[in-house]
Amino acid sequence: MGELLFKERKRIWCGLPWTFTVYSFDEERFFIKRGMFTIKEDEIRLYRILDLSLKRNFIQRIFGMGTITVDSSDKSMKCFEIKNIKHSRDFKELLSQKIEEERMRKRISGREFISDHDHEDFDEYDEGYDHH
Repeated sequence: MGELLFKERKRIWCGLPWTFTVYSFDEERFFIKRGMFTIKEDEIRLYRILDLSLKRNFIQRIFGMGTITVDSSDKSMKCFEIKNIKHSRDFKELLSQKIEEERMRKRISGREFISDHDHEDFDEYDEGYDHH
């Protein structure tokens, strides 16, 4: 495992870190570690993450937290939430930057994640687009 770039614990509604869920990522992977007695660890390659969105309800804003929704092309972790974390905007921005860097490093474009049906629709749209 590489050096962790960001690590944050899920918090309860009032912002205290009294949970057993930790979110972190390094240059290539995102990790979720849950549990106290039985520990479950999930991992997703950064280049598989397709979309990030940040939601901050009223209580989260009061306590300086947010929830990031992640959509990915990973089979076991298609859509998941990074819930109630401090510094949520910074976490999301750094994660987004690392995702793009990893895609560029691996030479992966967003088109590689489009299904065949979507790809045909995209090509039809692309044919009418003036590339100059």
